Amino acid sequence: MHFLDWLMVALFFLAMVVIGFSAYRKVRGSDDYFIAGGKLPWWLAGISHHVGGYSGAVFVAYAGVAYTHGFTIYVWWALTIAAAVILGAYIMAPRWARLRINYNVQSPTEYLSIRYNVPTQQLMAWCGVLLKLFDVGAKWAAIGILLNVFTGLPITYGILISGIVSLIYITVGGIWADVWTDMAQFVVQMVASIIMFVIVMNLLGGFGSIFTMWSELPPENSQLFNEPYTAWYVFFYFFVVFLSYNGGTWNLATRYIASPTGKEARRSAIFSGILYLIIPIIIFIPMWAAPIILPDLEDPTQSYALMAQDLLPVGLVGLVLAGLFAATMSMTSSDANTIAAVITRDILPVIQKKYKNMTKKQSLTIARITTFTFTFLTLIIGIQADRFGGVLGLIISWFGALIGPISIPMLLGLFPAFRHSDSRAAITSILAGLFMFILTKYVVDWPLSLEVGSPVLVSGIVFIAMGLLNRNKAVDPEVDALLRAVDSDTKQ
Repeated sequence: MHFLDWLMVALFFLAMVVIGFSAYRKVRGSDDYFIAGGKLPWWLAGISHHVGGYSGAVFVAYAGVAYTHGFTIYVWWALTIAAAVILGAYIMAPRWARLRINYNVQSPTEYLSIRYNVPTQQLMAWCGVLLKLFDVGAKWAAIGILLNVFTGLPITYGILISGIVSLIYITVGGIWADVWTDMAQFVVQMVASIIMFVIVMNLLGGFGSIFTMWSELPPENSQLFNEPYTAWYVFFYFFVVFLSYNGGTWNLATRYIASPTGKEARRSAIFSGILYLIIPIIIFIPMWAAPIILPDLEDPTQSYALMAQDLLPVGLVGLVLAGLFAATMSMTSSDANTIAAVITRDILPVIQKKYKNMTKKQSLTIARITTFTFTFLTLIIGIQADRFGGVLGLIISWFGALIGPISIPMLLGLFPAFRHSDSRAAITSILAGLFMFILTKYVVDWPLSLEVGSPVLVSGIVFIAMGLLNRNKAVDPEVDALLRAVDSDTKQ
């Protein structure tokens, strides 16, 4: 790392802090802090949804998959997410916005107390918060590893630098700081990715090498499906990402909740889906070409970082590193803001009555304290990641296992067709999905496609089946009213 590279990284972090304090003026209460007062422009929500949907893992773990398996990474990851988000634009995204319009919700789990009951809401909220604590901590650790690869500095430095900057801007500016830093991070990431793309293309002989480079790579690298990423894997993975990117991942649901109308939420989702069709192509092409430039790497996950160090001139290495920071910081800060909303709106009022009916100023103070505390704890976990050893990886694995089953009652619970699926159906479906995860992970040796998809599919089948068994039972009028309210843009 040259001085100019460090300067680029420093300017990036300074810009994040400045944006955070600029957003401070827009925040007057918890509704501004958590959901932008329901005034988030569709294009900004779309960009934030897009960059909040992936972290620096794309440039590390997915770079490794692109190196070893080729084009299939675009098919099973980017193309599948794009299809899921665009489909969700028509059937899911508007429902989140309508929840805010009709019920003034500020967190994705807030409506669950009406749809099911308070115990079900608390179970899902606590599971999400505790697992996210370790999930975000692991993402900070990943940032530290990236900085270590580029500079040799201790991993703790990368965690503290990026974490403290994020802690400042997200605590001060809430979701407004989050989405505007997402915008800045999107620009930085795009500039860095385009520069890398152009340099790699020139090195290989021009832009025509996009098509000719495949002859220098293993034949299977140009195939749509490459074991273990088969067509069946893509089929099952689609259901997982449909749930995740349409609200099962709570920070992404918040982008829709913050939209002014259901129509605006739909537009933001379509825009995010289109970005998933286009942007990954620019990012992945250098990764696909990496085996030609850096053959026989022992650790393919380092391919992108090593190419940046070898190919980019002074100053641009820092820009690429800033882009990698941006990808992860976008996800971690939006996670912190959304989890703080769940704690402030859904958990604290149940624990102590004094947190109910707070004034606008009081709710904003609690929101900032909660955000600061949650983010601080994730940094501690990130710094102590080595001491967790395999435990941290285990927790992250369980987070991935739970996010799908928890998403089933969260998302399907918004559709009138499933009105008879009650709290027992919700809890049983989560447990059934968790049981399938344990079965496929530790008991039976099934293909990767079934390991990924079966927990979600079983959870969905149980949720729907229990609703059918309850179809002759009367539905609570409050639940019926909620389902009608989110089913159309007419305010109830």
